[in-house]
Amino acid sequence: MMRLKKFRDFVTEDDGMGTVEVILIIVVLVGLVIIFKGRITAIVENLFDKITAQTNSV
Repeated sequence: MMRLKKFRDFVTEDDGMGTVEVILIIVVLVGLVIIFKGRITAIVENLFDKITAQTNSV
């Protein structure tokens, strides 16, 4: 009886699910950054160029 209860508790345990979900989200985000690295860099550089240009005109 005790083994069956321990097995049932093990099967219904979901303590690690939050950790797995966070790791999967991080992996997806890192993958997206790697895939779109060039575009992200271009956007950020363009943004800083505009900020610099507007700062110099003030």
